[in-house]
Amino acid sequence: MAVTRAVRRFSSGVYDLGLHVVWCSKYRRPVLEGRVAARLEELVRVKVDERGWEIVALEVMPDHVHLFVKHDPKSSASYVANQFKGLISRVLRQEFPHLRSKLPTLWPSSYFAASAGEVSAETVQWYLDTQSERPWTKVKEDGS
Repeated sequence: MAVTRAVRRFSSGVYDLGLHVVWCSKYRRPVLEGRVAARLEELVRVKVDERGWEIVALEVMPDHVHLFVKHDPKSSASYVANQFKGLISRVLRQEFPHLRSKLPTLWPSSYFAASAGEVSAETVQWYLDTQSERPWTKVKEDGS
């Protein structure tokens, strides 16, 4: 079965950027359960729709969040992570007062982010190592 790659276009290029982002609750407290977890998922979807991004995978655990999101080329990993963390913290702490009393802040300042895509690092390395061997890159023997 062949998987088609969904690339997006903008004025000066084509892209397919995926980012795996993980962030934890402050002190790894298990506060992301029940209605809080459900509301967190809603807020992630709101931010994704607002920015024109795409959720590939989302998992809310009691003490951390895993998100795999396709984003635009103008958004850095730190920007993507902080867009989610900022909105979610503000809204959840407003709507669930017990989060304010249990934690000084909902998230620490840290997060994990890794780029992810359809092509492995080994594939890119192979492409770069063998590009001079491709027929269309060879110079004809007569010099033309």
